[in-house]
Amino acid sequence: GPYQPHKPGYGLDQPGYSPYDDHIPDPKARMLAIENAKAYLVKTSTTSGQNLYDHLANVLTRILDEQPTNTVDIIENISKDVKCAQFQKKMDTLRDEYEIVPTFEAAEKCKALFIKENGEENEEIIEEEIGHSILPNVMQTAFYFEQAGIGLSKDESYYIFLALKNLINVQPIQTCRFWGKILGLEMNYIIAEVQLREGEEEEEAGEEVAEEEGKGIDEIEEEDKEKEKEDEPPKSTYKPPPEIPKEENGTGANKYIYFVCNEPGKPWVKLPPVTPAQIVCARKIKKFFTGRLEAPVVSFPPFPGNEANYLRAQIARISAGTHISPTGYYQFPEEEEEEDEGDTYEENPDFEPPSVAEMVDSLSTWAHHVKSILKQGRCVWINPQKLEEKGKEEEEEEEEKSEEMDEQQEETGPPLLTLLSEDEGIKGIPAWTAQASTNLIPQHSVAILQSNRWPGAYAFASGRTFENIYFGWGHKYSPENYTPTLPPPVQEEYPSGPAVTETRDPTVEEELAFKAAQEALATGEEEEEEEEEDDVEDD
Repeated sequence: GPYQPHKPGYGLDQPGYSPYDDHIPDPKARMLAIENAKAYLVKTSTTSGQNLYDHLANVLTRILDEQPTNTVDIIENISKDVKCAQFQKKMDTLRDEYEIVPTFEAAEKCKALFIKENGEENEEIIEEEIGHSILPNVMQTAFYFEQAGIGLSKDESYYIFLALKNLINVQPIQTCRFWGKILGLEMNYIIAEVQLREGEEEEEAGEEVAEEEGKGIDEIEEEDKEKEKEDEPPKSTYKPPPEIPKEENGTGANKYIYFVCNEPGKPWVKLPPVTPAQIVCARKIKKFFTGRLEAPVVSFPPFPGNEANYLRAQIARISAGTHISPTGYYQFPEEEEEEDEGDTYEENPDFEPPSVAEMVDSLSTWAHHVKSILKQGRCVWINPQKLEEKGKEEEEEEEEKSEEMDEQQEETGPPLLTLLSEDEGIKGIPAWTAQASTNLIPQHSVAILQSNRWPGAYAFASGRTFENIYFGWGHKYSPENYTPTLPPPVQEEYPSGPAVTETRDPTVEEELAFKAAQEALATGEEEEEEEEEDDVEDD
């Protein structure tokens, strides 16, 4: 029970009640004092949940067990050790909670990257057939960009290096390149740019055609069902403009295939091909990525797809505007030199790299090696009116369309391998900023170019070695603050008139008056007829 103060004269420490005194106290009073003292010592602390009685017992037990020297000098330390030993973590399970160290957790995620798989032997055979290594040297690229303070940490670069190796072992890849890293609000995207071996792309294209044919059959069946329906409302005569078809795999904006993952060690996901409608809409909106490919893109105008399609559209736009190479490194094949539209290029064996000082001083030493995207959303313009003519069978309509087609102006963009010196600036800001990695040792410096139109896009060149990379949010620079596109104005009401306005229902009094007027008119006509008959009889 609670501690109760004893009366004076009954305490154990009172004079006259010492064990050495001859006077023996009252045993009942002494037991009461002992019980009160023990009750005080047994009181539980509200902070630690322990009591002084048990603590002193544990301290004395430890002293008697260990019997240290100079106990009076270290009793405070012994008391502290006993308190620490009695501390127990609050557990909500029967087993002890296993604490995972962050470094151990990160190592477990990347553990699969260090396991050698059986597909590496096949990779060596394929490399011997191709004549070059499929796996890019990510660490060498990271070293060059590190000279200008650009890039990732060495650990992350090496993890990406191993992740690309695993991708090559799984997919039938002919060329592979580390495209860059796009940041997201929840997770980031690590992007690999690849080209599949010959024959693999044709199979994928065949699957897409089969899917489109299946869709066409379903649409025909739906149309037949709709024709069978009766009492259909009137159909609109409006015909939307024809949908611009996407470019085939291996050409234009779909020249390369892209795989993405959130972290090295996670599975690679293949992005779908990009369509012109997605590129056109991506130019009108500005959205942050979440890191989830299935996330919807809520915007106006509405984006035709999810975040995976939006990511693919931004990759196509960034690649078309920022992938550059030293002038003369690539050349057109001899067969296509005569043609105006050069879609392919090859390495120039006679290329002599300019010095770093020349590449920094003049932008004419750099050229775009990716075709620009037109306003239509394609790299190669296609006449939309020709698409309408495919469904027409009458010759007269074809002639009318051909006359209108002549009036349609074809979009043209800058040709392939255009010099960077011809790029337009952004309201007084140059499109590119060139600098050397160091001015202290110019003979071993590297030429670095930074895009001001797409912040985060960089390129370096050192001799015959060059590379492009992107680290950013995937947004284009705009001098003004971004303003979303306003929705279209509300449609006007149809003009009201007597032919459209609904008449007011008559009241009961008006109906009775109308009936009375009709009856009076009918009786008047009958009387006139009777008078006419009487006149005829008199004649």
